[in-house]
Amino acid sequence: MGQRRGKIAVQAPSHGPTAEVSKKNHNICMVSDFFYPNMGGVESHIYQLSQCLISMGHKVVIVTHAYGRRKGIRYLTNGLKVYYLPLQVMYNQSTATTCFHSMPLLRCVFVRERITIVHSHSSFSAMGHDALFHAKTLGLNTVFTDHSLFGFADVSSVLTNKLLTISLCDTNHIVCVSYTSKENTVLRAALNPEIVSVIPNAVASTEFTPDPSQRQNDKITIVVISRLVYRKGIDLLGGIIPDLCHKYPELHFLIGGEGPKRIVLEEVREKYQLHDRVRLLGALEHKDVRGVLVQGHIFLNTSLTEAFCMAIVEGASCGLQVVSTRVGGIPEVLPEDLITLCEPTVSSLCAGLESVIAQQRSGAVPSPASVHARVRNLYTWKNVAERTEKVYDRVAGEEVLPLDRRIHRLRTHCGSVAGTIFAFVAVLDFLFLLLLQWLVPDHVMDIAVDASGPHELWKREQKTAG
Repeated sequence: MGQRRGKIAVQAPSHGPTAEVSKKNHNICMVSDFFYPNMGGVESHIYQLSQCLISMGHKVVIVTHAYGRRKGIRYLTNGLKVYYLPLQVMYNQSTATTCFHSMPLLRCVFVRERITIVHSHSSFSAMGHDALFHAKTLGLNTVFTDHSLFGFADVSSVLTNKLLTISLCDTNHIVCVSYTSKENTVLRAALNPEIVSVIPNAVASTEFTPDPSQRQNDKITIVVISRLVYRKGIDLLGGIIPDLCHKYPELHFLIGGEGPKRIVLEEVREKYQLHDRVRLLGALEHKDVRGVLVQGHIFLNTSLTEAFCMAIVEGASCGLQVVSTRVGGIPEVLPEDLITLCEPTVSSLCAGLESVIAQQRSGAVPSPASVHARVRNLYTWKNVAERTEKVYDRVAGEEVLPLDRRIHRLRTHCGSVAGTIFAFVAVLDFLFLLLLQWLVPDHVMDIAVDASGPHELWKREQKTAG
């Protein structure tokens, strides 16, 4: 497939010749291990999408695991209800999974909130996979959004891809954030491309506006905001900094983010005595990101793999010139004249940065306001929510496979060994559900008060109090 640049056009869900799409309100449960107070692209995506869906009249609740003392039920803006479940974190903010320990809690949420669609996020989220598995046992429609790209050769990728194949083999619909991500997910999980849609991420352009007065015009500032981990190319960044700082005395680096690769940048700064030219800001709260971006002239992304990369859109929205590695779905995100693409090598990135630095010195770059004006209409959360709503409208009318057909699907689609094992797990999950329904029948469980959706009480109580 040829490269696509600029605004990503959504691939609408495929409909059969007789399929009817009904427009109605949905009770949606977003599930992921990754949500606030943790920060990242998945967390921001879930929050912004949920807020737009609520404004469109749908009921949305979010399920994630407990973060420290943040346990139980919390309410966010516009009555967005978040369940912080007391599940044990295993690695990198992802919960341990046995497939059964989460069933009682998730069933309680699904029944009390009268959920009709379960929407899981991220291949890295064990809770997301658990929720998909249990939702199918409960007879609920399911949607999955993949935010990442994976390889096919290393052990971790092989295992993750097999888990993804099992999770998605009977999931109603899958959403990817770029065409590259779609191709990757279809190959990894052996999916029918017709049940995979492309819906990009977005940026809250009103929150990321330029402010040239915050720049120091006697300097050229390169901003990097990223998790400081291997796949974000921090080793490349460590090779770029000394070369460019030696060539350009007016060059400064402003680096926000935290992670195990911070030591690489600290060693570079110490070795080359660049303490006054390389500032490491550490972890940033989302509300502080814009304040860092507007201080820069160039936004640099050195990722080794990316499905979409919201950070470059946020940088462009703040009026910065973007320099990025040509990996994953990044070439699809911005128009060619707003981004300089480089190979993921130190020499290529240095050449790309030098080209943009020369433009900055000569004043041959568009104004921050004009860049912002172009970016703000490329990706909006309202547009993303409208496209996602079409996916919900489609899956709401689809059949959830009964147990016998689900077992057959697992055994034929997932291989003789893994398919048989998980077919057995599906039977156990069904029997466990029958036991829970006998111990605590659905009809005796209290129905939760709706804080969002067509029967919401949140705004109604606010109006009464006012």
